[in-house]
Amino acid sequence: MNAIPSLTLLAFLVILLDGCLVVNDPYTAIAPGYWRASLQLDPKYRIDNPEGRPIPEAVDVQFEEVTAGELPFVFEVIYENEQDFYIDIINGEERLRVDDIKIGRDQRISKDTILINFPVFDSYIRATCEANVIEGEWVVNYKENYRIPFVAHQGQNYRFTTLRKTPVMDVSGRWEVLFEVDTDKPFPAIGEFQQDGNYLTGTFLTETGDYRFLEGTIQENKLYLSCFDGSHAFLFEAKIQEDSTLIGSFRSGSHYKALWEGRRNSEFTLSDPDSLTFLKKGYDRLDFSFQNTQRKTISLSDSAFQSKVCLIQIMGTWCPNCRDETLFLKDYLANHPGKDIAVIALAFERYQDQEKALKVLRTYKERMDIPYEVLYAGSYKKEEAAQSLPMLNQILSYPTLIFIDKKGQVRKIHTGFSGPATSEYEAFKTEFDTFINQLLAESIK
Repeated sequence: MNAIPSLTLLAFLVILLDGCLVVNDPYTAIAPGYWRASLQLDPKYRIDNPEGRPIPEAVDVQFEEVTAGELPFVFEVIYENEQDFYIDIINGEERLRVDDIKIGRDQRISKDTILINFPVFDSYIRATCEANVIEGEWVVNYKENYRIPFVAHQGQNYRFTTLRKTPVMDVSGRWEVLFEVDTDKPFPAIGEFQQDGNYLTGTFLTETGDYRFLEGTIQENKLYLSCFDGSHAFLFEAKIQEDSTLIGSFRSGSHYKALWEGRRNSEFTLSDPDSLTFLKKGYDRLDFSFQNTQRKTISLSDSAFQSKVCLIQIMGTWCPNCRDETLFLKDYLANHPGKDIAVIALAFERYQDQEKALKVLRTYKERMDIPYEVLYAGSYKKEEAAQSLPMLNQILSYPTLIFIDKKGQVRKIHTGFSGPATSEYEAFKTEFDTFINQLLAESIK
């Protein structure tokens, strides 16, 4: 007679225990741990596939996207306590912390929402959260109607695929690369790859900068690399030819696609970065006056910059290489206090409207904690930017760094920046320090 009540009590306890497990879940937002995310670059391939899309067996010789238009990356959700969390976006050995995140509820669709803001790069991810899926779009504010569908699945930490097909060769090393081989203006680059079995990392160096930390895989005779940092979304794919050369495609977001080819060449170099940008004949000095983030006009001729070694950084807030260079300059100044060095950043921005540009610059300077002046110099379009500094032969790259001695003479102009993702970063730091010390040691008489 007591069996039925006992079973009822047991069922009640199970239900109560299960309810407690839900109620006591300490995380009020998205689940912690790894998430596999992807940007759907091609509308025809916007398929929600929680298991990941296997890499096809063959590469189309016309280089249609073998990843079905998907640019994958991985991020980790990390909680500091029960309420506060941040996201680490993972690209190879680099982790980019993102903590400007807002969680809400959209009553119209009865779903939780998330806004992942990249204030330094003026872009964001806006999405809905449901169970273990986040789905929405990545939006770049300074580009008109630039939106790429985004989806992420919790509990997955692979990038392209879980396949482990034996690679036909080890591509580790230095490669001579040519981009835009299908055009009449191809440009050279250096490919640097590190392979460990199927796991592949690396970057590309060009005469205007590097493509930062790339991560991916190599499967049989095909390789795949990608990067997402809130500003640039890069996808590289290539096929290893029978003669051990590479031929492939490069996607930057949904707006750019190019073909490239490469061959192993440990001796290949690019043009000397100190030779590409220079003063026009008849000039030995730089001169400018632009407004800073507080709308105060700052000139190179101001007393604050006299008898000092001055570094003029030509940059843009939208440029990841410029961010890398800014971090380097900040670190150098912090580690060399008291030296007669002044840095001025000249920002060339995507916004044509000056008020919008200044707002972006204020956010950039504050978020990056930049200790030197950041001036609004005009449009990022290189032809227009060159008009702001007419003494230069051209503005070829963002960033470009101009070295000025204590007498106010331009001594060197370094085009581009080989950042921490490249093998040339350490050499650049050493050369930079040596040259700065040389300028500091010179007399102004």
